[in-house]
Amino acid sequence: MKRGHADLPLHYGTVPPWLAQRMSLLGGAIVEAIVLEYGRTALLQRLSDPFWFQSLGCVLGMDWHSSGITTSVMNALKKAINKRSEELGVYVCGGRGKSSRQTPAELIQIANKTGLNGDELVRNSKLSAKVDNTAVQDGFQLYLHSFIVTVEGEWAVIQQGMNPNERMARRYHWLSSAIDSFIENPHTSVCGKNQGLILNLTDKLAAPTKGGILELTHELPDKLMREVSLILPRHHEVEAKDVNLKRLGAALILAHETNIKDFESLLLLEGVGPRTVQSLTLVSEVIHGTPSRFSDPARFAFAHGGKDGHPFPVPLNIYDETIDIFDKAIHQSKLGDKDKSDALKNLSRISQEMEKGFVPNNYFDDLVQKERDTSYLYDGKTVFGNAKKPKDKGQQLKLWD
Repeated sequence: MKRGHADLPLHYGTVPPWLAQRMSLLGGAIVEAIVLEYGRTALLQRLSDPFWFQSLGCVLGMDWHSSGITTSVMNALKKAINKRSEELGVYVCGGRGKSSRQTPAELIQIANKTGLNGDELVRNSKLSAKVDNTAVQDGFQLYLHSFIVTVEGEWAVIQQGMNPNERMARRYHWLSSAIDSFIENPHTSVCGKNQGLILNLTDKLAAPTKGGILELTHELPDKLMREVSLILPRHHEVEAKDVNLKRLGAALILAHETNIKDFESLLLLEGVGPRTVQSLTLVSEVIHGTPSRFSDPARFAFAHGGKDGHPFPVPLNIYDETIDIFDKAIHQSKLGDKDKSDALKNLSRISQEMEKGFVPNNYFDDLVQKERDTSYLYDGKTVFGNAKKPKDKGQQLKLWD
């Protein structure tokens, strides 16, 4: 994976309990589906991809572009995964602030249960934090450190630093299988706004300035990191330019203008409402999509909206139905009946097929407004309160030419 950077505007505040609980339930279902279908290694690979991680946060109903996605998603996953770690074979340690300092003790406890080398895991945790806080001097001070480890001993690290003067955050991603050296190009990705010249002693070209990570007194800045850009702007609204309209349009056509009976592989979803199919399609892509499908994370906010009302309030009824459908599909799959889980998987496949002949129209703003106007029908909610029925519903919106 190439390096990457992204703007992550700092957002303060807490996730309301009504959303935090649902994030944990749906996040846990997504993790379990990935582990069952693709394995634990694939889960770590996804977590180490900043585009996928941002998309996951969007589909879970968090603010689509803010730094808060990192903390809230990792909190949700830790609660969901650690309840069933022995079954899933995955453990999540650390977190924000004081929780991050508990990581060594948590790793030792896991090692005692699994037979893994606890001292080595603790060393990997500390080194990854030391590298991002000291060896890479980019103006961001770490405040979050999450360490995910499997029973095979593979691990991933997600940690985030803050630059309060710039009101920006930078997220760092690590994957154990991609690391040859802690002191030479260890990251799968570094997410944050380009800060100009920095001191990065982990760059391969910095070898002349260091003999190891302790030789941090050689203050010779290396050349700028070449990074793939994931730009997350400061504006809170989701705008048409933030979304791949062809991909979003195909998913919405599948949900709202397709008769499920026309697709034999989706018959088990017959009876599910169009708005729920829209959410199921986007969640399905988070589980089954390839890396190239996550270049526009904002698109996944059209599954369950955002807690601040952007692009629209979180539709609690739809969110709960999505959780229930995936939970039942996973349960049946573990009993040997994979029909429903295969149908959910096919949603993303059929949506991609529909993209080939789809030409986007100019109704993006109308689509967002329609979601807001109908939010009250699905028990829409934000941190500011419940969605209300609009006074004037106006004319019926035609979304597609």
